[in-house]
Amino acid sequence: MEHVTFKHKRTTLERAEKFISSHHFTDINLRSRLYPKKHPLKSILNYPAPGRISYQQAITQQFKPTQVGHSFGRTWATHWFKLELEIPTDWAGQEVHLIWNSQSEALIWKDGQPVQGLSGENNRGLSDENRISFPLQQPGTTCQVLYIEMACNGLLGCGLNGMINPPDFKKCFTLQQAELAVFDRQVYKLMIDVEILHDMAKELSEDSERGYQALYTVNKIINIIEVGESSSYNRAKKIADMFFNQKNGDSQHTIYAMGHSHIDTVIFTSFSYRYRLVISTSFSYRYRSVIFTSFSYRYRLVNSTSFSYRYKLVIFTSFSYRYRLVIFTSISLRYRLVDGNIPSGEAFVRQFLYGQRYFLKEFGIVCKEFWLPDTFGYSAQLPQIMEQCGISRFLTQKLSWNIFNKFPHHTFWWNGIDGSRVLTHFPPGDSYHMVSKVKELIYTLKNYRDKGRSGRSCYLYGYGDGGNGPTEEMVNKLERMENVDGLPRVKMATPNQYFSDVEKEDIDDLCTWSGELYLEMHNGTYTTHAEVKKQNRKCEVLLHDVEFLATMATVSGDYDYPRKELDRLWKLLLLNQFHDVLPGSSIGMVYEDAHRYYRGQYSSKLDRNSRANLNCDILLSVFVNTLGWTRCEIISLPSSLSSPLRKKQKAPSYGLSALDSPSELPSPVTYLFLQGSYIYLENSLLSAILDSNGRVTSLTTADSSRNLINGEHPANQIVLFDDIPLYWDAWDVMDYHLETRKVVDTVNQSAEILDKGPLRVTIKVCLRISAVSSLEQYIILDAGCPYIKFINKVSWHENRKFLKVEFPTSIHTNHVSFDIQFGFLQRPNNYNTSWDSARFEVCGHKWADISDYNSGLAVLNDCKYGYSAVDGIIRLSLLRSPKAPDENADMGEHEFTYAIMPHQGILQSSGVIQQSYNLNSPLLVQTGDISPTSYFSINTPQIILDTVKLSEDSKKKIVLRLYESFGGNTTATISTPLKNLTVQRYVGYSYSF
Repeated sequence: MEHVTFKHKRTTLERAEKFISSHHFTDINLRSRLYPKKHPLKSILNYPAPGRISYQQAITQQFKPTQVGHSFGRTWATHWFKLELEIPTDWAGQEVHLIWNSQSEALIWKDGQPVQGLSGENNRGLSDENRISFPLQQPGTTCQVLYIEMACNGLLGCGLNGMINPPDFKKCFTLQQAELAVFDRQVYKLMIDVEILHDMAKELSEDSERGYQALYTVNKIINIIEVGESSSYNRAKKIADMFFNQKNGDSQHTIYAMGHSHIDTVIFTSFSYRYRLVISTSFSYRYRSVIFTSFSYRYRLVNSTSFSYRYKLVIFTSFSYRYRLVIFTSISLRYRLVDGNIPSGEAFVRQFLYGQRYFLKEFGIVCKEFWLPDTFGYSAQLPQIMEQCGISRFLTQKLSWNIFNKFPHHTFWWNGIDGSRVLTHFPPGDSYHMVSKVKELIYTLKNYRDKGRSGRSCYLYGYGDGGNGPTEEMVNKLERMENVDGLPRVKMATPNQYFSDVEKEDIDDLCTWSGELYLEMHNGTYTTHAEVKKQNRKCEVLLHDVEFLATMATVSGDYDYPRKELDRLWKLLLLNQFHDVLPGSSIGMVYEDAHRYYRGQYSSKLDRNSRANLNCDILLSVFVNTLGWTRCEIISLPSSLSSPLRKKQKAPSYGLSALDSPSELPSPVTYLFLQGSYIYLENSLLSAILDSNGRVTSLTTADSSRNLINGEHPANQIVLFDDIPLYWDAWDVMDYHLETRKVVDTVNQSAEILDKGPLRVTIKVCLRISAVSSLEQYIILDAGCPYIKFINKVSWHENRKFLKVEFPTSIHTNHVSFDIQFGFLQRPNNYNTSWDSARFEVCGHKWADISDYNSGLAVLNDCKYGYSAVDGIIRLSLLRSPKAPDENADMGEHEFTYAIMPHQGILQSSGVIQQSYNLNSPLLVQTGDISPTSYFSINTPQIILDTVKLSEDSKKKIVLRLYESFGGNTTATISTPLKNLTVQRYVGYSYSF
């Protein structure tokens, strides 16, 4: 007689868990029958490659026998294996898999083509046999030969004693498993059912009727199954089907499941090591797409397949057009998985430009979605740039990492600084590497914060943070949970399907978020690896200048516009703007590559070639102004004297000028020693008092007596902070670092006057930062210049310290303005709310300005991005010293410039915006004999002509990219001497621009 027991939930759950466990009772549970028959390989041969070689090169090498248990390395090495397989004849008609586990990344090659990627890592402790197994096709023969390319590194590199630590260069990888096995798909499907039922019983609320139904169902299935007896499997399957065939109601929330591979191209491995992952990930999905008709896959196609044309061909020629267009869904259009804060406006435009042109060329389609799941915050200017580039939809999930405030929406409108808006979605599962667990589906629904406004959300499944993407098991589970009572509906979908369905709802009911999407983590990345950020700024300016010069040389003469070389240089720059490279959060090997790419930009001959083709004979000095306003600056010319010859030189807007003839000297800059070792500086626009440490105690404009510096605290105060985050070393600076402020006031050399006027006064001071670090500073005031410039040379050898310079002001105001891409953003000058205080470190570009109605003070810089501003004090972040993942980050010598600019009136009338450009783009000196020429000028400072270039598709079209810089609207007139022009005003996107 059958005994009916009272069911204890805990014991029943644990019984179900261990029934499919890979750790407990593995000799008798259901999982033990997943591979009921196994057979050794006929032979395993190994060739230790000298580097990353091609398949054609590998197969011609001398392979030697090896076996399971042998180790291979060391880190970053490549080993090729030749496998001879002989399938037993009595296995005919059964599904046979190759099992390969080398504890590392690996790629299977067959008949000259990569066919699937493998990974032997135990990713998050989950059982993933299909990441170490490859289903063999049996074309009428039992003998096969396969090659495996083994990479001696893990999915996320080889951190020594921790993922984010510098690499362990001595690590070896052991071949743990290499054999043939029969795969019992009936057992596999039952294991999926048992897992889903177990998870529903565990995760649904205690008062859920459906949860208890799942509990009793899974218990009944285990009672029925006789391990190894297939007829019992059929009976168990019928019981499972009865449960899973009970459907959801029409009002249930729908989860749009999207296979996703977040390939961190470089973070814990270098650029050159990642092509294997791109290929292995891609070919894993070719296999998935053949099996699952509903499968679609999100993949950063543009940036990943641009590694090498050869590897791009390998991928593309193996996919039919249908798979290229559908399986690799057309999203993620930027050229790189770009940082969201630091690139310039023009760099963002080029990301979209190259991405859109790529998809047009390869697929004939235009992308609507911007897919950026992982970057460290999102500029407030992005909605306008997206809209201008044809993008109306945006998806990310990174703000789920916030540590102080939970973002209030998941589906909403995101407004930019000009009012442009894009439909935005944050997948409420708070992850881009879900693994098809019941717990994730339930959390997605519970966590969704826009219930009632929208009944849909996205779910990104597949291994991310390194790649490899979805597994067969993940797809099977989602299909089993597609429409099951007790869970949200699951719909395999593309981003276009999701956003289109949302747009069919009453989207006017969605809430709006205006301004930046600030990530309350990883704000140390505005400063880490300072040299990379410096080279980024310099190269952005260099490419701006070269494009202008090349454009004018082309339209003015016989110069052939170097489009291919410019594309190459831009793509190198965009490559380095990847969201772990430019932020400074990659291993040291990455920066060896990055600096090599920067050197490649500087070594290009384009700059001097384009200048030399502006119809110039090599006779006299010519000055080139690559900005959109007339400038008058002190310049240095080569001289036979011990110091360079200085002159005040005027140059027209976007134009050329010859060396000015000697004329009446401008109003001089003077200095005076005051009592108590203070120095008084003055020119026609400002005056300042400095102490012997180089600190500014007084700063006034010429037409005001108001001291803009706080009377109790000097400006240009160098300060040092402890910088020990909770975990993410290179990424994070924590709020408590502000409690460790130490003033740097030990002087190695007091203020010394070097240049004594009349065109320039230079003061030199030397400070001792610590026993191992020092700063040499040159304080410069030029005649007629509205700012004081500070050129800094730092020898930096610290351990987790943060160097900043602070400027306490006497200005009381509620907001501080920060330069961002094509505009500026205002942030609070207080910590009134938790949202305000979380912004203790923020990103800005060339300047930050604090102003009231009467006057203000701006801090300018030539290569810095980290700021803080509160209670009238602006701090500029200079250098950090994290030790992971690059233990040598920022160690060594640095040179950078910042400046302080007092002004009368509000920001918009101050000239701060133009002066920040001047600081970053000094007049260029060339030799030649020309008449002064202004190619373009604008009649209002409110409009910035940011870019002058030729069209992507025509040498007869000049593209002018302009933006309104004051935060308003106006009309403007552009003047040019160029003849026979047809002018077209274009607002919107064009892939010729």
